[in-house]
Amino acid sequence: MVKKNQLAQKLAEKFSLSKKQGMEMLDYLFDEITNVIKGGDKVNIAGFGIFRVADRKAREGRNPKTGETVHIKASKAPKFRASKVLKEAVQ
Repeated sequence: MVKKNQLAQKLAEKFSLSKKQGMEMLDYLFDEITNVIKGGDKVNIAGFGIFRVADRKAREGRNPKTGETVHIKASKAPKFRASKVLKEAVQ
């Protein structure tokens, strides 16, 4: 597993930056993606994938401990759909 600080280090090495600057770049990117999808838009990165918000409908669920039926409220969830290029790269 690669962690965020390791990605920042690789970014810093690639562009001759300090590790702190690499982390700032990653933070900015993640914040910008979050702000865009929070506003209802999609982020489409060609050759990588699409970040978006999906609406989840209200539904009935079951408490696994008691077996009791519970109501689960409608909600929103972040989603990522990988591009064809990314899918093919990992096969």
